[in-house]
Amino acid sequence: MTSAMKPWIGRAAIMIAVLAGLSACTRIRDHKGYVIDSALIQSVQPGVDNRDSVAGTLGRPTFASQFGDETWYYIARETRQLAFANPRAVEQTVLAVKFDKAGNVVSVDRSGMERTVSIHPYGDKTPTAGRHRSFLGELFGNIGTIGGAANQGAGTADNPQ
Repeated sequence: MTSAMKPWIGRAAIMIAVLAGLSACTRIRDHKGYVIDSALIQSVQPGVDNRDSVAGTLGRPTFASQFGDETWYYIARETRQLAFANPRAVEQTVLAVKFDKAGNVVSVDRSGMERTVSIHPYGDKTPTAGRHRSFLGELFGNIGTIGGAANQGAGTADNPQ
């Protein structure tokens, strides 16, 4: 290897490292859930379609209601993420198809991000009622209590109660 090539190899290695580092900072776009097809959604009509025709047109729902009127939900969400940050929802569509007792479509409702709520958990611990014991207190707290409480109120063969 000639002395003229050594600086060139060093510069190439630095450029490759810089490009690899910059590629980690790209935005990641992701789609989760149902793939929305507006033509198919508009073809579902209240009073005309039933469960079978909706399943044939839109496919199986993302989830179905467990309580109240039977409703099928189709959910689609677009998220964006920068490098190692948490993903952030930028677009969401919720399609709710409600059925009557006979299985006919009653209504088709479409909503978006306006119904999304951000939840902020309370710290890293959930407050609970009760005793606050240390790790060692939990570990050694029952020493001496095993057998003691069980024999106090129970009758034995020698001492029936």
